Parts: sequence; structure tokens; C-alpha cells
Amino acid sequence: MSTSRHIDKIWPARAVTDGDGVRINRNANAKDMHTFDPFLLLDEMVSDDANDYIGGFPEHPHRGFETVTYMLEGRMQHRDHMGNTGELVSGSVQWMTAGRGVLHSEMPLQESGRLHGFQLWVNLPATEKLCEPAYREFQPEEIPTVTAAGVTAKVIAGQLQLLENGQPSISATGPVQGISTAPDFFDIHLTEGAAVTLSVAMQKKLLLYVYEGDALVDGTKGIMTQQIATTTAGDTLTLSSKAGGKLLLLAGEPINEPISHWGPFVMNTPQEIDQALQDMRNGTLVQ
Repeated sequence: MSTSRHIDKIWPARAVTDGDGVRINRNANAKDMHTFDPFLLLDEMVSDDANDYIGGFPEHPHRGFETVTYMLEGRMQHRDHMGNTGELVSGSVQWMTAGRGVLHSEMPLQESGRLHGFQLWVNLPATEKLCEPAYREFQPEEIPTVTAAGVTAKVIAGQLQLLENGQPSISATGPVQGISTAPDFFDIHLTEGAAVTLSVAMQKKLLLYVYEGDALVDGTKGIMTQQIATTTAGDTLTLSSKAGGKLLLLAGEPINEPISHWGPFVMNTPQEIDQALQDMRNGTLVQ
């Protein structure tokens, strides 16, 4: 017998600046990063004013987790110490595993117009925190789209399975594979009055972030624009919208390990953070 998920808790995004003065909406619980395990934070960049994003994110380090950048509108360029250069365009995705250490930058390739995108931090288990860094890029045409009555969904990672009368109806699998936390990453658009039921893995933590309009879970509690919600456990999720909504669905298998965090480093212990800082100072963070 299936179990429906319900809203557990809702948080509003916080307006902050990062990089070289880039204005973002940040979804994170800085005091307890376990809240979204295996996810650490979700940032939304959205503005029509170039002054809000033109400084970009000049070269900076990371260690111990993965960064995922998803562009809705606009263009940015990725560069890293491994020699990778990638252009992020509307609808494209980059998935970077920092592992033992990465130096990278993400800079806008536009001086005007709208820029709208997301960056997600995905934690790595202790056994992978010092793995070899890696970079993958996916163009819009590589990301499948599922369409049903009143619903359109882009499937970036994992498998999206729509249900009809409790039975599988439409499914698609995203291009991101082989991640230990088995993440699902869907961009779901609901028209006014539309409803859809998805199959979800019982053991996964599930987050919903509404970036336009509204979304209801199980036809009851609603999530509004720039709010993120966690859900109770269950193997089905029913989404609907009163006025139409666009949202990100993120799900992954919790790591359930200690988290020690400082700026661009996420490790398991304070001692490992100290080592990362020492490596950054003496130039051995990346080799």
C-alpha cells in the first residue's frame, strides 16, 4: 500500500550576496546542514539588473562536495584548474565534483538582460570527500522532458515516474548518473488547476523549491514563491497548483554522517576543515 508524502516544514529563502556582490536567494540552514541531507544548500540567482550579477564568482576553491549549476535564462562561463571551460546557456546543466579540491570560476557572459539560474550543493560521503575532482556538462537537448495534462517536467538527474490511478504511466531518466546519493533533480511546471502524482523512493529526503507561482502537496498545504519545503516519508507525491507554478524537486539518499563546514569546504570533522585551510594556504589544495 502506497504512502503519500505531506509537507513537513517550509522555509523562506534569504536574500544574501556572494561571489563578487552577486545577489541571490539562499535556501540553507547554516546552523544545521543536516536539515537537507544529502543536500547542503540551494541558491537562486534571478535579476534583470546586471548590477546584481555582473561581478560573478571569480576563482575560488571547493573541497568535499559537489556543485550543480542549472541555468533557466542567460549565459555564464565555467573555468577550472583542470582546464575545463564550459558555457552555460538557458536550459543547460553542469555537475562538478570538487572531491579533494577544485579551483573554479563562474562568470556571466552578458552585460545586460535577465539572468536566472540555480546552484545546488550536494554532499559527498566520507569515503568520497577526497576523490579525484570531475566536471560534466549537459546541453539542453540532452535533458529529457516529460509532458502530461497540465504538467511539463525536465529530468536532470534520476528517474521521474508519473502515476495514473496508482499505476506507472510516463517515465524518463535524466543524463546525470552514477552519483552515490542517487539524486533526483526535476524542474516541474504546473498549469493553473493541474495536478500530478509521482512515484518517489521511500528512503530519500525530498525538497521542493517554488521559484514562480505556487504549489500544493497532497492538495492541502501550499508552498509559495521563493520558499523551500521538506516532506514526510512516503512513496508517492501529489503536486498541484492554484494559479500555476514552477518548482524544483530534489531528492536524494541521506548520508547520515557528521558535517563540518567552513565557507567553500564541507568535511566531516573540524580537523579536516583545518587541513583544507592549511592546504589552501600552502598551495596543495589542488595538484
